[in-house]
Amino acid sequence: MKFLSRLITFRISHYCEKVRWALDRTSFPYVEECHLPPLHRLKTTPLGGSSVPVLVTEAQVFKDSADILKYLNTVAPPHLKLYPDSPVLRHEVEELEAQFNRKLGISIRQWGYFYALQNRSVMKELWCEGVPAWEKLLFPAMFPLARHLVHSSYNVHHESAVAAYRHTQHIFKLVSDRLSDGRRYLVGDCFSAADLAFASLSAPGLVPPEYGGRFPELKQLPDEMVEQIQILRETIAGKYALRLYQEERYVKVM
Repeated sequence: MKFLSRLITFRISHYCEKVRWALDRTSFPYVEECHLPPLHRLKTTPLGGSSVPVLVTEAQVFKDSADILKYLNTVAPPHLKLYPDSPVLRHEVEELEAQFNRKLGISIRQWGYFYALQNRSVMKELWCEGVPAWEKLLFPAMFPLARHLVHSSYNVHHESAVAAYRHTQHIFKLVSDRLSDGRRYLVGDCFSAADLAFASLSAPGLVPPEYGGRFPELKQLPDEMVEQIQILRETIAGKYALRLYQEERYVKVM
């Protein structure tokens, strides 16, 4: 029986979406295995990891989204590469991707969880999508623990959420400035890992319909959060990320 790679995720995670998008775009065969936090540890700990995403291939286990994208670049055909061949352009792409990983993804997660964790029914939708039936049954018992772990691990509270949103706006401003000359992509004239990273990691602040997991409807979210989403959507960077989702998320590159 042929080995099929496994992607271990929370379906809603934007870091998992980043990898899922890359896998789909490069036509890499895989099956997604979704879990309820913190029950994912039952799968990731034996593999030497803690957080998701984790990609289990026949040859190796990858425990970081950047490492997964770089691996996919080595096995993808030339026209599906996520990084330019030019060393100068590749360095630029990798620098932007790292910045989005370390700053944007973390800030927008901290901001988003502050609002989402206030609504138990919304969190059930987000965390239980795609998980095994027995894990879904455990949600009522696991939610208080999972919520506590998120608050403590990601330092989620009102002041940190305010600061995280401002930091997110700053990154959006930098991306908007970069795009202000009319370019369609962040580096060069082709879609790359930099574009993919920005679009996927900014998604919780934009709520694109094409997202690979199920976001709540805006009417389910607090008015303050919806207002902040609308502000991000109206920026050059926000419109660019939404365009990438419309034009690139489910395109099969031949």
